[in-house]
Amino acid sequence: MASDTTGPGPSRTKPSPTHAPTSGTTLLAAVLMIIGGAMAIFEGIAAITKDRLFVVTRHYVFEFSLAGWGWVHLILGIALLLAGCAVFTGALWARFFGVAVAGLGAIANFLWLPFYPLWALVVIAVNILAVWALCMGMHREADAGLTA
Repeated sequence: MASDTTGPGPSRTKPSPTHAPTSGTTLLAAVLMIIGGAMAIFEGIAAITKDRLFVVTRHYVFEFSLAGWGWVHLILGIALLLAGCAVFTGALWARFFGVAVAGLGAIANFLWLPFYPLWALVVIAVNILAVWALCMGMHREADAGLTA
């Protein structure tokens, strides 16, 4: 039998460049940002309450109070959490916002290293992996849009 090429099938419409379908890598980035945001929120709350987990160093170049660093991490954690949720929509602005906020989160945790080194290294790795996944997701989705 001959096949019917005029029947229903996948449409060949081009996706909008500002709202492309999300790839698995982009979804990974969103999940990593939500996890990293939750970790930063807990880190911020612990620092604001002046938990005894943290080592307060003297003569540190970036000398904020422990509560000041806590507020920085709390705000960045909330921003990361919101950016991760926004990336699920597939909006281009959410991806750029996610790269910016995850980059800031990595820098803030680098500056946080003297207070809680192992935790800071884990959060830095999560944030850098989220930036990588967002950038690779954008690259793969752009390539898929050109070939379709």
